[in-house]
Amino acid sequence: MLSGGLDSATCGVVARDTGFELYALSFSYGQRHAFELLAAERVAAFLGVAEHRIVNIDLSSLGGSALTSGDINVPKGGAGRGVPITYVPARNTIFLSYALAWAEALGGFGEGEGRGYCTDIFIGVNCVDYSGYPDCRPEYMDAFRKLANLATVAGVSGREMTIHTPLIYMNKAEIITLGIKSGLDYGITHSCYDPDPKTGMACGECDSCIIRKRGFEEAGVPDPTLYQPITKGP
Repeated sequence: MLSGGLDSATCGVVARDTGFELYALSFSYGQRHAFELLAAERVAAFLGVAEHRIVNIDLSSLGGSALTSGDINVPKGGAGRGVPITYVPARNTIFLSYALAWAEALGGFGEGEGRGYCTDIFIGVNCVDYSGYPDCRPEYMDAFRKLANLATVAGVSGREMTIHTPLIYMNKAEIITLGIKSGLDYGITHSCYDPDPKTGMACGECDSCIIRKRGFEEAGVPDPTLYQPITKGP
């Protein structure tokens, strides 16, 4: 599952270096930060994936998030307590369901009729620097794994579906250090929730930008991100 962000790119490197043949899945879901899809294409090329698909889902029609609704501003200056307004309702559940469906299709519904068994899904969630999203928690990922094995031909045929979350207990500095060791150029990734609509430059002030900046600083690695100049009021 490839968003084009820092975490999913690093997760892709882990999957590649583990020896998996990669099929990358990204989503155009009405997000205001759709520049991430260009980053996803760059990361997919870097990883040398066998196939990269971008699925169109209009989550903006449901509303409820600053990432998909034009009349809700993206918060700036740091996250508050609780689940932030940048949470997109049920997003990871929807995305994982698509990934599960494609995995079954690639694997010939678990009967070996496709391009080989496909029972492994990688997602770059982490519960340390995760902005408070409930669908990034270890217990949620474990619950979805159980669902996957109840709801698929592969699962009931004894070929267990696995949801890999290699970054889930890592902070951003640890994730960045891991990626750098594997030769990942983070300049090809995109994390900002509210980029400039024309240039794609990161705002530097949203939760995602703040967490990303802090991660590079704590890792002692130069941040390659192009940030917009921050203008202060009177």
